[in-house]
Amino acid sequence: MIISVASGKGGTGKTTVAVNMAASLQRSVRFLDCDVEAPNAHLFLHPEIRETKPFSVPVPEIHEEKCTYCKKCAQICRFRAIAILEEATLTFPELCHSCGGCMAVCPEAAISEIGRNVGEIMIGQAQHIEFVHGKLRVGEAMSPPLIKAVRKYERPDIVTIIDAPPGTSCPVVAAMKGADFILMVTEPTPFGLHDLKLAVGVVRVLGIPCGLVINCSDIGDDRVKQYAETENIPILMEIPFDRQIAQAYARGELLVEALPEWKARFSELYGKVDRMVKQGGQG
Repeated sequence: MIISVASGKGGTGKTTVAVNMAASLQRSVRFLDCDVEAPNAHLFLHPEIRETKPFSVPVPEIHEEKCTYCKKCAQICRFRAIAILEEATLTFPELCHSCGGCMAVCPEAAISEIGRNVGEIMIGQAQHIEFVHGKLRVGEAMSPPLIKAVRKYERPDIVTIIDAPPGTSCPVVAAMKGADFILMVTEPTPFGLHDLKLAVGVVRVLGIPCGLVINCSDIGDDRVKQYAETENIPILMEIPFDRQIAQAYARGELLVEALPEWKARFSELYGKVDRMVKQGGQG
């Protein structure tokens, strides 16, 4: 089973829920940190990194001795990654989306692809957790290719937990698509509710069953709960605004280890998700 832990906004406790649910399970788990612009699950799981792989994306290289400056490559590129001047060519690798369209339309076969390094993938182990995370190079604009590369490490024979990036844009979709269940984490504030609505909209388009965890559940108001009831989204866990929890988080400790009573609660959370998936998404 593949569970993607997501949120409409940053700072809701998404990583806290993901790492503690993984740590609470008494079985092999594969954990994929797909928040590649700011991965932080390793700060809590403390994996022993055994392998680091560079990750590159293909970008065009124009061989000017073959080029006739017909501009077909520039015309097909929606992202303006190629510019053809009167007798010169310019490429902008940072804008390229690696679609290969320029190579396909070039009548002179004057374009080939070269790799451009945009980040790295780290693979390790933290007790029973098989750990993989991606780290996008600083300044890179596009994270979905690296997220998709990290997701290739999913294992169909064991539970895979994905820590998705915040928001509702392309990186989140890359971390959600194809999952069996989306576990959304929110907070009972106006901002939390606003961004939760956006996230639910994305999940509905993808057609994936979902459930809700409310963090800092005893602050704010009840509008998140009212919204969840209206949208028929089950609330699977509530985490209170608690000083001990905040202190454990600040120290980089797993909640299930710092406060052992939470281990059973996160294990129960996984059990609820498992039952919902087996029942076809119905709580």
